[in-house]
Amino acid sequence: MVTGSMADQPETTAFAATLRAAIATSGLSLDRIQARLQARGVAVSVTALSYWQSGKRQPERQSSLSAVRVLEEILAVPPGALLSLLSPPRPRGVSSHRSRTVTEEPQTFPLEALQRLLDKVGAPNALEQRHQQHHQLKLVGLHDLCEIAVDGGQRAVTARAVFQAGADGQDRWLLVYAQGDPDAGQPVLHAVRNCEVGRNEVDDEHGLTVAELVFDRPIDRGETHLIEYSLVNDGPPYPECRNTSYREFRRPVREYLLEIRFDPETAPERCWQYSSQGADAPADRRELKLDQGHGVHAVALDFGPGVFGIDWEY
Repeated sequence: MVTGSMADQPETTAFAATLRAAIATSGLSLDRIQARLQARGVAVSVTALSYWQSGKRQPERQSSLSAVRVLEEILAVPPGALLSLLSPPRPRGVSSHRSRTVTEEPQTFPLEALQRLLDKVGAPNALEQRHQQHHQLKLVGLHDLCEIAVDGGQRAVTARAVFQAGADGQDRWLLVYAQGDPDAGQPVLHAVRNCEVGRNEVDDEHGLTVAELVFDRPIDRGETHLIEYSLVNDGPPYPECRNTSYREFRRPVREYLLEIRFDPETAPERCWQYSSQGADAPADRRELKLDQGHGVHAVALDFGPGVFGIDWEY
């Protein structure tokens, strides 16, 4: 299984440099600037202001662009002095995923990089479809909870997985995780329930982690086992996830639940679930509604091989 997020690298821009200089000239702290914005009915977090002036993020939503206009007044710079320096929004969300299809090659890294890690953890044959291990442990249910931070980056992913043994003595599952943003560093893998982390290897160049999750007891044919694990990123800033979270399945799964939980300050305006099960199969898309807890979810039944995910738009 592969979970993934794709990311842009932060860069210092003319907007960031000009904003930083204007803030320094004003003598105002970010807290005072936020308070003055709020007094004018504009909600921008101190974190967002910090990211804007450092170049780690840029204002892109309409509400953020409106905030920059008010910011120009507060910092006493000419109208348009900041807005005119903003580069076009980066491609993300809906348009960047309409053509996604499942192939033999993984979505965000070369197959050769994955094979090198599989060799190191003692599973060189894991990618072979006819390998006997494919029939010994079946993933029957999976629930991913992806937490999106106030800066729009991915804070953490927590997964609960249920397996059924097809042979006696099954005691481990192989996790493959693609961060998609090598510069952000790899997340920390935690075994939460009913398992522990065994052999694990990281490819920093491709943002790739391969790890054994060893069950707390072996299970025999017909038995099921529930494990829970999490992947936690350092931040802020958190890895930019390009407004999407997905899971790539190389084998069928009976039930997959994907849940995205957003920070209330930066909840998106629209969300969609999407899926693709082959280059010749049409991509399926469906709009989702945010719930009262600032989250969305989507369910896939008897799905795979294929890609299933949720993307969103601010």
